[in-house]
Amino acid sequence: MQKEELLKQLGAHIRKLREERNLSQSDLAASIGKDQQSIQRLEAGKINPTFYYLHQIAEGLSVNVNELTNFVIENK
Repeated sequence: MQKEELLKQLGAHIRKLREERNLSQSDLAASIGKDQQSIQRLEAGKINPTFYYLHQIAEGLSVNVNELTNFVIENK
C-alpha cells in the first residue's frame, strides 16, 4: 500500500471515530490543544502524524492508539 493511500485511510478512520462521538473538528482540536486546520489536514491524509500526535488524537477521542490504527490490520 502506498504511503498516501495509507494516510488517507487513517484520516478517514479518525474522521469516522470523531463523527461517531458527535465532535466537530474544532471540538477535537480544542480538546488536544491544536487548531481545526490541523485536524482537517490529518483527516484529509495530508500529514504523516507523529506517534505523539496520534496519542493526543486518541485521548481526544477517548480511545487507545491501537483503535486508531486497527483499520490497517482489517484492510490487510
